[in-house]
Amino acid sequence: MDLRIDIPLALLLLIPVIGYFIWTWWHHRHQLKKSQFVVFAIRIVSVVLLIFAMASPYFLLPVKEEQVVYLIDRSASVEGTEEQTLAFIEESLQAKKETHEVGIYSFASNLQTESMLSNSLEQVPKLSDLTNRDNTNIAQALQLTTGIVDREKATRIVLFSDGIETKGEVSEQLTKLVGSNVSVDVVTLSKDVKADISIQSFTTPQVAFEGEQQQLVTEVEATTATTGELFLYENDQLIHKETVQLEEGTNVFTYRHIGKSEGLVKYEALVQVGEDAILQNNKLTSVTMVQSSPRLLIVSDREEGSPIAAALGPNSIAYDVKSSSEIPSSLSSYLHYNAIIFDNIPGHLVGEEKMGIIEQAVKNFGVGFMMVGGENSFGLGGYFKTPIEQLLPVEMEVKGKQQLPSLGLVIVLDRSGSMMGPKIELAKEAAARSVELLRNGDTLGFIAFDDRPWEVIETAPLTDKEEAVNTILSIAPGGGTEIFSSLALAFENLADQKLQRKHIILLTDGQSYSAGSYEELIEDGKGNNITLSTVAIGTDADANLLESLSEMGSGRFYSVVDETTIPSILSRETAMISRTYIEDNPFYPTIYNAQGWNALFAEGVPQMNAYIGTTAKQTAMVVAESEKEDPVLAEWQYGLGRTIAFTSDSTGAWTGDWARWSEWSNFWQTAISKMLPTYNDIVYDIKQNADGSFTITDPTNQAAFLDVAVVDELGEELDVQVEPVSASQVRVMVDANPGLVFFRISKDDESIYQAGLTIPYSAEYELHLPNEAMLTQIAEKTGGKVLEEPEDVFREFTVKGAERQSITTWLVLASMLLFFIDITLRRFGWGFLQVVRKSKKGVTEKPVAEEETNVAQILKGMKKR
Repeated sequence: MDLRIDIPLALLLLIPVIGYFIWTWWHHRHQLKKSQFVVFAIRIVSVVLLIFAMASPYFLLPVKEEQVVYLIDRSASVEGTEEQTLAFIEESLQAKKETHEVGIYSFASNLQTESMLSNSLEQVPKLSDLTNRDNTNIAQALQLTTGIVDREKATRIVLFSDGIETKGEVSEQLTKLVGSNVSVDVVTLSKDVKADISIQSFTTPQVAFEGEQQQLVTEVEATTATTGELFLYENDQLIHKETVQLEEGTNVFTYRHIGKSEGLVKYEALVQVGEDAILQNNKLTSVTMVQSSPRLLIVSDREEGSPIAAALGPNSIAYDVKSSSEIPSSLSSYLHYNAIIFDNIPGHLVGEEKMGIIEQAVKNFGVGFMMVGGENSFGLGGYFKTPIEQLLPVEMEVKGKQQLPSLGLVIVLDRSGSMMGPKIELAKEAAARSVELLRNGDTLGFIAFDDRPWEVIETAPLTDKEEAVNTILSIAPGGGTEIFSSLALAFENLADQKLQRKHIILLTDGQSYSAGSYEELIEDGKGNNITLSTVAIGTDADANLLESLSEMGSGRFYSVVDETTIPSILSRETAMISRTYIEDNPFYPTIYNAQGWNALFAEGVPQMNAYIGTTAKQTAMVVAESEKEDPVLAEWQYGLGRTIAFTSDSTGAWTGDWARWSEWSNFWQTAISKMLPTYNDIVYDIKQNADGSFTITDPTNQAAFLDVAVVDELGEELDVQVEPVSASQVRVMVDANPGLVFFRISKDDESIYQAGLTIPYSAEYELHLPNEAMLTQIAEKTGGKVLEEPEDVFREFTVKGAERQSITTWLVLASMLLFFIDITLRRFGWGFLQVVRKSKKGVTEKPVAEEETNVAQILKGMKKR
């Protein structure tokens, strides 16, 4: 047991207090009687105890329990050593005592629990799955572990690792452990690797010109001599295959290539050999900006070809025409183009994942975008609340400008166990969007079914959209699949409703046998003006049944493989039944003063037949407007990109005289010129540092004014931190996984520069010997040991645990008690005690004269002197 104080400076108060009491006693020592001296002493002790309490004293009481925590490195660099580690732990547990509490934790990038601290662990449990093994963060693992243990108990952390940290700085954490109850033992792990081939670097020119010969240089490191194959790809297309002889050590291969692609071109190098320990280090990518004339992507599903391409003519901007099924799913592919046109493309054929990538290309890289109208575009195309609606200058909703039909909608959703995961989540999100498209007062019903129907929202007029949305989003999956009874309930609920339009949407991913007759059910529904559309989710759904149901129900059938298209499908279905989007009365559009457009209409405005109804966003510039004040042609700036909405079509069926107009070709050329981005002529130098950050050099010495965004290959914008280094340089920290990332650099003048860079594979996949020096340092600094034998884990602890027991409260109580006794004696004198004592015996005596015994009177007299 050890007595300690937290605030020793508080004891300095004893100097003036004791000095005062000594001075008082010295001057009145001849007048103090024995009883008065006792009271005086009580007062001194009371004050001294109070001062000691202010110093926060405490006892350190020994703690018998001791903690041992096994901390297992499970990163990629030690893959395959888990069996060896568990055997070591199992053997070491034989030496465990009753006073030992044991826990097992594992880590790579993050820490996870395998077995919580307890004194009952006898056998090693099976390790749980660990998903992210791309980094080793020993510092974080130690920090979190010391937060888990009881710091008052002696603790020994047994670290199993190769000491190769790729994230964090363990040295910073060690300083916090020095002098504590926590020591760290280490067990060195090493991966037995016989042969490994890795690509150390793959470089291509940062900038090249169309037709220029480029050098693609691949540096391959081999642990042993072997033969392999080197593959080179351009935008995921194989451009070179070569059998290479690899010598032990560094091998460099150079391939000269004249690229046919333009814009940001992705190159990839891949090496393959017969025996290879680590496959993750066999591939690297690089990006080259190939400068050339602008290029346009036209997305059109028309069998006869794109009318826009025909209108542009042979001497226009270079363009590619792709169908909706051919549009790419990676950001690098969209960055080949300077502008994109969707010509009457329905949203469910695109999918929200690709929409999100296009939105990033427009927002952060200045790619222009234009949507052209038709029966499959805008609101009728299912673009409500999608990334495409977000980037366009118009909203898909038509607000308060027309008489809308009364509507009843019932959504029948499969909630069986097979829908678990993204399917049901996206289906619920889709249903929620459909609710948002409805008006208050529209009739809504929602039935979720498994082996029987669950009427989640009764079919009735909609009064609270938010409540309905929250109810739909709360549905959980589970159960079997039985369609007929749920569909029958939906038809029954709509049959007697007095509505102009009644529609059912059925979504399922399964098959269902039923004794009931779908034909009779749907035929009866037709008599009540009820239509039915069906959505088959995945390849397991009974597509033949669902397609036949939609045909009988005069609706539409959708076969969904990509679940991200479900929200667009339901938005489209709801839009088609809830609105009259197509305005088909011929009219002459009103043209507003807009730079670049007005010259086209110098000789008049042609008549237009029809368009899709939309609503212009607040900051959009409306160039052409209908008689109903709906936008026909509108544009705006979205991030760094310019986007245009043309709500009529490209074929002439809706545009009428516009398609026969002498300025028709110039109309499209003007739209394209409006969308093309303004690129910066300044070439910024972007280099990756050893710590994974990037340094951007601005040759104009205006680095502080740069705006930097970084997007990965899937179109996800990454978190970046920009830190000024000098007038010409900034340091950019990016939290990105290995692979390709795209930098967009811009200034206030909205000019942009874009470049692609490679985040190489983690150092976890490089071949290294264990960092024994670091492991030894961890053990020595914390008072631990480099372990060789398992039984040493439970050797005697050099540092004992101690429990802190504060005595501040007891000192305060003792001081208060003495102070109370002091006041009592000064007020009533010693005679008071005699009276109390005698009263208990039943004897009454005359008290001692107050003037002879009252200490307070005497002290008062002393003060007068």
